[in-house]
Amino acid sequence: MSEQEDKRLIEEFLAGSEAAYNMLARKYRSRIYWHARRMVGNHEDADEVAQETLIAIYKKVKDFKALSSFSTWVYKITSSRSLNLIRKRKVKNFVTLDFLKDKQNKEDIIKNFEDKEKLKEVEKRLMKLPDKQREVFVLRHFEELSYNEISEITGQAIGTLKANYFHALKKIVKENGDEK
Repeated sequence: MSEQEDKRLIEEFLAGSEAAYNMLARKYRSRIYWHARRMVGNHEDADEVAQETLIAIYKKVKDFKALSSFSTWVYKITSSRSLNLIRKRKVKNFVTLDFLKDKQNKEDIIKNFEDKEKLKEVEKRLMKLPDKQREVFVLRHFEELSYNEISEITGQAIGTLKANYFHALKKIVKENGDEK
């Protein structure tokens, strides 16, 4: 579905079509879930965030101004809900990732995301990052968003985002002994 299709579905939903909302929810449910999962680190919390996000979209879609893409707006809501849950639960996990030792594996982590064991290890590593660094790292590395899009989502300056991403990446690499 394209941006135009999103706009059409939003208009139909605002005109009273529940089916249009259901189509939007089906389109974005997986993206919302996986973004939340990478942010909060486990299925139960990610599922809770995804549900809250879908409810928020349902209630707030009338406020969507189309100043950015609908997907950017959805990521912003998901990030906000994820960070709220993290703050509420004060999640802290400390585990190292042996499979990040060589440079090739750093590139392969994302490509091998289906491997559940690696997924759990990546989630544990992400949970060690400060909230803002984790948010930027997830949006940039996993969601492959541009710094401009991330800036729209977070409200942070691009320079700040680049610094947060750099520090997050450095911490992930350093924990594996790749840097001193």
